[in-house]
Amino acid sequence: MEDKSLTPITSNSLPQEFQILGPEVVDLALNVNDISYSLRLEPRVTLLDALREHLGLMGTKKACDRGECGACTVLIDGRRINSCMTLAVMHIGASITTIEGLAKDGELHPMQTAFITHDAFQCGYCTSGQIVSAVGMILEELPKSETEIQEKMSGNLCRCGAYPNIIAAIQDVL
Repeated sequence: MEDKSLTPITSNSLPQEFQILGPEVVDLALNVNDISYSLRLEPRVTLLDALREHLGLMGTKKACDRGECGACTVLIDGRRINSCMTLAVMHIGASITTIEGLAKDGELHPMQTAFITHDAFQCGYCTSGQIVSAVGMILEELPKSETEIQEKMSGNLCRCGAYPNIIAAIQDVL
């Protein structure tokens, strides 16, 4: 006997305002670091893969690919997000900022300078995500204590253990 309670979702069974995007490529425009890019991507391409593989922006790192480490942190309209956990098509019309977009007119962002000054990295793999996350944290709300910095930065892992220097760099910018 056939179970009719499990009906597959088809484009005919969805309200008209929803559009099913399949594996075919779609045209989309992304605003990354104040530059508009026109892309043709499959809808299932993550923002991280769009940045690295289609735009050549290698500063955003691919590490865990599960949203656990923060190496892929970017800013979407000034808020931190793990780019490995979101699809590029979800950010049409948003302002996306990567580590490459923090420096302006050839001058490093103050957070980038502070990370250098305080030697807030060892291997450097997590550094771009740490810096972008720190900038986003400050844009979201200024932390009031070292403990609050630690808590708000807890989504960004440093396997080398440069945490004291990272905290010092952030405090220097505050």
